[in-house]
Amino acid sequence: MGRYVVRRLLQMIPVFIGSTLLIFLMVNVMGDPIAGLCGDKQCDAATSAQLKKEFGLDKPVWQQYLTYMGHVFTGDFGTAFNGQKVTELMATAFPVTIRLTIVAILFEIVIGITLGVITGLKRGRPVDTSVLLLTLVVISVPTFVTGLLLQLLLGVEWGWIKPSVSTDATFGELIVPGLVLASVSLAYVTRLTRTSIAENRRSDYVRTAVAKGLPRQRVIVRHLLRNSLIPVVTFIGTDIGALMGGAIVTERIFNIHGVGYQLYQGILRQNTQTVVGFVTVLVLVFLVANLLVDLLYAVLDPRIRYA
Repeated sequence: MGRYVVRRLLQMIPVFIGSTLLIFLMVNVMGDPIAGLCGDKQCDAATSAQLKKEFGLDKPVWQQYLTYMGHVFTGDFGTAFNGQKVTELMATAFPVTIRLTIVAILFEIVIGITLGVITGLKRGRPVDTSVLLLTLVVISVPTFVTGLLLQLLLGVEWGWIKPSVSTDATFGELIVPGLVLASVSLAYVTRLTRTSIAENRRSDYVRTAVAKGLPRQRVIVRHLLRNSLIPVVTFIGTDIGALMGGAIVTERIFNIHGVGYQLYQGILRQNTQTVVGFVTVLVLVFLVANLLVDLLYAVLDPRIRYA
């Protein structure tokens, strides 16, 4: 196991470098950050040259990338064009988005897996058909429609929640935004769990456990569910980074000042330091989540061993 973890960590290095290089090139080559600093008016040549020199944008792109990566490894993600450290923006944005992601993941695990187990055990029955139709509707409706609809009904019409989240962004305020963020993923988790349960239910090890007279609950939890969760864990693990990076729409709807909000502001103002810094951290989140998913395989299935 130790050798496998070390090998995976070493494999993450070129992936991290390649991903950050691609992001850096896309952000710096496809846009003009100096134009965003000058607002609606175009910068004059002298001001543009001074700003480029101040932010190091007068150097070749490859040299800018090497300088940026050198600072990243020391914990310095640069300075936004408004003079604020990117790490300060991260310190306020990431805790909010992490809480939002935790709420969304809990919805996926609790509701998604529960519905998947129920429909997988009762495949072909009315409850199975109803849940399949419901998940299909959820997948078909865009997130911004779901968010605006819940905000209008629960927040404006019925007054059950506040239409917008406060700056504290407590877990209680993030329940509805978390449900909106997790809605599509929750539907996929339900379908994945249902399919996996229905397939493994016909396996030899399940029939053997039933023939041995084991209690039904133990057969489902210890044998059937444990082996059926491998594709579900894979999806949820990769979905962690997707939820954190894809929360822009949800955070805009409910006025949540998290990672999505900062990325939106950075893209709108062409603030390259902010965008590249936040996406760099999200790349690390993806890599760590994938490593943890691989390690969980051995926990769920004893037959899997890592040399």
